[in-house]
Amino acid sequence: MTAQARTFSGFAPGPVPLDVERVRADFPILRQTVKGKPLVYLDNAATTQKPTAVIDAISAYYEEYNSNVHRGIHTLSERATAVYESARNAIQHFLGAAHREEIVFVRGTTEGINLVAQAFARPRLRDGDEVLITGMEHHSDIVPWQLVCGKTGARLRVVPVLDNGELDLERYERLLTERTRIVGVVHVSNALGTVNPVKAMIALAHERGVPVLVDGAQAVPHLAVDVVDLDADFYAFSGHKTYCPTGIGGLYGKLAHLEAMEPYQGGGDMIRRVTFEGTEFAAPPYKFEAGTPHIEGAVGLGAGLGYLRALGLEVVGAHERALLAYATEQVEALRGVHIIGNAREKAGVLSFVIDGVHPHDVGTILDSEGIAVRAGHHCAQPVMDRFGVPATVRASFALYNTFSEVDALVTGIRRVQEVFG
Repeated sequence: MTAQARTFSGFAPGPVPLDVERVRADFPILRQTVKGKPLVYLDNAATTQKPTAVIDAISAYYEEYNSNVHRGIHTLSERATAVYESARNAIQHFLGAAHREEIVFVRGTTEGINLVAQAFARPRLRDGDEVLITGMEHHSDIVPWQLVCGKTGARLRVVPVLDNGELDLERYERLLTERTRIVGVVHVSNALGTVNPVKAMIALAHERGVPVLVDGAQAVPHLAVDVVDLDADFYAFSGHKTYCPTGIGGLYGKLAHLEAMEPYQGGGDMIRRVTFEGTEFAAPPYKFEAGTPHIEGAVGLGAGLGYLRALGLEVVGAHERALLAYATEQVEALRGVHIIGNAREKAGVLSFVIDGVHPHDVGTILDSEGIAVRAGHHCAQPVMDRFGVPATVRASFALYNTFSEVDALVTGIRRVQEVFG
């Protein structure tokens, strides 16, 4: 039975299934073996693999038009600048932003959140103000806010997580007060897979005049994101989780916010004029992009987003939801295995623990079977504390994963249980 034809309780396949075997041919790394076994790569929430389209685009940059951008009048620089800026356009269209000037290149979600925390929030925070985040945030949406709160006297408030891995939305609404100055919320939890109702959460915050930053690192690879429809004030994502290079990503910010913000880094390429008496900054987004950028990263980012758009996020999402539903059904049937996070709406992530076995040992044994998963706290230690576990095993799915790979995971889990009696 093919992956596309597979059926099981709770899932009805869509009318236009993803051609997974054709897709897998686009990813050279998937052809290898690990420990003598075919590679089963299920660590996509940490980083995704890269298609030939991305690899070739980066190679072409180095082989054909390697040059700095914005600063040269020669042919190579002009070509590099054109491709670099076309990647900004690709992000704009991918996120549904109204203006290309609303897209800032950053190293990834972490830098995007830090930029907002330092350049937008910190100048506006006063003693007694509050920053509201949720209990399922990645460390990159916790630590930056702790830093600015420590410098300003503001207080960090946290929305609780319910037993099923969903946010307590009633508590969220009560925590939105006249002291709240900004909300930070993850769109999809990297540790639980929970898809949060960010559109509704943004609307509630805006009713009180509170801006919202969304961590979209785990959402952009799986969901169709429209920042205008969401009405997000800021939205950050990382390229390397979206089949693109590491060290590059995008921050969307409403143009009015970006225009009002001061840069928090200074240097070349973010200025109009510099004298010893003062500096006139460039307009957004360039005033937030100091120094020589990650040009080849942007080139690869544009290629990767184009690849994903060509496949269609609706088709990709349907395939991944089918994988997750099937994996959930199979793992739940195993005795002594417990899934952490059972939200009604999830994307791409299955976290679990096995009775009597540390997640690190699980990961090691699965690796001996050629299966790559993540074992640890996933840079979300408060989530682990909330569910009373030191760590979990996380299998995370991407567009190139198959039902037979889910079967291999289940067989690997049984092998773990055999080894540990």
